[in-house]
Amino acid sequence: VPNRSYEEQLAAWEGWHTISIPMKKDYEKFVQLSNEVAKDQGFSDTGALWRSGYDMKPEDFKAETDRLWNQVKPLYENLQCYTKNKLVAKYGPNGEVAGGMIPAHLTGNLWQQDWSNLWPLVEPYPGVAAMDVTPTLQKQRNEKYTALIADFTKKNGHAPSPTEAVEVGRAADLAQAKAMVKSAESFYVSLGMPKLPDSFWDKAQFIQPRDRDVVCHASAWPMTLDGDDERIKMCIKPDADSLETIYHELGHIYYYMSYKSLPALFQNGANDGFHEAIGDTIVLSMTPEYLHSVGLVDQPTVSKEAEINAQMRRALAGVAFLPFGLMIDRWRWGVFDGSIKPDNYNKAWWDLKAKYQGVAPVTARGEDFFDAGAKYHVPGNTPYTRYFLARILQFQFYKSLCDASGFKGPLNECSF
Repeated sequence: VPNRSYEEQLAAWEGWHTISIPMKKDYEKFVQLSNEVAKDQGFSDTGALWRSGYDMKPEDFKAETDRLWNQVKPLYENLQCYTKNKLVAKYGPNGEVAGGMIPAHLTGNLWQQDWSNLWPLVEPYPGVAAMDVTPTLQKQRNEKYTALIADFTKKNGHAPSPTEAVEVGRAADLAQAKAMVKSAESFYVSLGMPKLPDSFWDKAQFIQPRDRDVVCHASAWPMTLDGDDERIKMCIKPDADSLETIYHELGHIYYYMSYKSLPALFQNGANDGFHEAIGDTIVLSMTPEYLHSVGLVDQPTVSKEAEINAQMRRALAGVAFLPFGLMIDRWRWGVFDGSIKPDNYNKAWWDLKAKYQGVAPVTARGEDFFDAGAKYHVPGNTPYTRYFLARILQFQFYKSLCDASGFKGPLNECSF
């Protein structure tokens, strides 16, 4: 259950943003070094290098993303206004910042990129068609654990010790994780794609290892050029988030497998937005009817209220993300081209947050902070516009696949 305490959310948000303060000097140096490499390759700066991968001039790409943003901006602005009003209803005057901004620490997400945790506050029709697969997944895991305990007891003539029970629990976690991945595999196979290679099941990381810390941030990897060793790296939990992430990550895996026979130069996505969009497209096809067909939810309620609730859930994750997907690289493009100076890093960051997202901090954030660095992809130097493009492309892919499948009816009801 999300913590709704205004003060505790603020403390958590401020605490997380302390981690990046020591990064600032290193990041300034990194920008200089990165630009040198870009110039060696014939580009004016690293931002221009990043924007060169879209079959158009770097300056044209910026204009293209502006064009796309202006098409979806009215939808986002409606969502932002609706959500802000719900926060005011919950927190009174503390629910907004001057100018109609949403307080940065109240979106249920440290970076304001996904507002799904606000669902109980913003649900249009409370209690109508709660399509949560988590209880079913947890029940499946517990059933596996119970069966494994019974097998252990029968085989050994005694119940497991506490230490042995922990190992049985890990075995149940692994079995449930693999069952969830099998569910996703069956979706892709239903489209005519091959089953995953045996090596995938032997070498992928499905749950957190017992003997070491790992980065649990989900990812997918082609380990060889011949396409015979693809893997995902996850710490799968029996919940809805992990299930959607699995379906997404297998989008990467099946894309890798689709171009494995090509020369190495062509073993990549058409652009970096394509890879993300493919998995996201599959997630769009995980409709209530589909989830019911694989036994994860009850027969979905068919009503206008249920439909609006489902679309609001999608908006909290997808529409809320759109301006965030733009502003990170808008900030970095300015940093790389020198229009944003080191002594203005934080002000520029929050100016862009206000312009694109309509969010603002409730406490002073001077240049002694480096709030951009608190987002993993900034110190990790991962270009981010790809995620914005993926949010646009996924709906174009989704409609095309639904059309190709012969689906007739409202697009949001299509599972291909």
